[in-house]
Amino acid sequence: MISKTAADRLHKSRTVQRAAMLLCFSLPLVVRASEPGSIAPADPAVVERAWGNELRTAQDTSHPMQYRLRKSTPRLTSTKQIIETKDGAVARLLTINDNTLSSADGQKDDARLDALLADPDRQRKRKQSEQADTGRALKVLRAMPKAFIYEYAGSETSGSTTLEKYSFTPNPKFSSSDLELLVLTAMSGKLTIDATHERVVRLEGHLQQDVDIGWGILGRLNKGGWITIEQADVGGGIWRIVRFQMAMTGRVFFKTRSFDTLEEQSHYAPVPVGMTYQQAIQMLRAEQGSLAIAGK
Repeated sequence: MISKTAADRLHKSRTVQRAAMLLCFSLPLVVRASEPGSIAPADPAVVERAWGNELRTAQDTSHPMQYRLRKSTPRLTSTKQIIETKDGAVARLLTINDNTLSSADGQKDDARLDALLADPDRQRKRKQSEQADTGRALKVLRAMPKAFIYEYAGSETSGSTTLEKYSFTPNPKFSSSDLELLVLTAMSGKLTIDATHERVVRLEGHLQQDVDIGWGILGRLNKGGWITIEQADVGGGIWRIVRFQMAMTGRVFFKTRSFDTLEEQSHYAPVPVGMTYQQAIQMLRAEQGSLAIAGK
């Protein structure tokens, strides 16, 4: 049985996929020409079209999905089944530390879902939070063309797919006092694009220097932190994030914080457009019942 604090941490955590999108997708890029004798540059239009596809996907709500999210931190590992609805995402806890829920923990999760059903305002607030996260993500996406300089780094073939690779560094002409954008001024890394389908498949970013927030008064992200994002076609030409990993340290006011998270998304499947959160809860419970019967 988990503590109330751990349970709250599980159920109040926001969807990290939105935060991951902050670092991934945008429109026209600054592509630095290769030096004489170096690798021949790729077609910048391929990069621009890939970014354009990702930006449109980030705003597309016409392909809701259900999927399984396994989140690991040094303190806790949890697995949830999540369904996207017109009312916001709904989740059901499946395992804790890769173990089936105890009877008490299962009852707590049922009580949480019952509370959502009894109080639609709770779900409305959750959706508002998701929308706020999306708004912040789109702000960063629109800044990406100015924030980085991209340099072609070669290509490789995987089956019938051509993967184009780029390195990126901060654009010295870009600056911002916006909290959501400050991290971009200190990040460099690598980008891999599926040139066949014109989609981003991997982004790896590293903080090359400390990032002070509010002149260091509000907080700081320390040099050396990193983030990795991977996505893939999960069926029917729909691309989603399948792996997100972040390792960063910093300070929030006077408290030192460590962010060490691995998230793996799998078992994607489409759900009906227009599904309500009440219908999603019913579906989650029906699926849980089926799993319980199958396990006997």
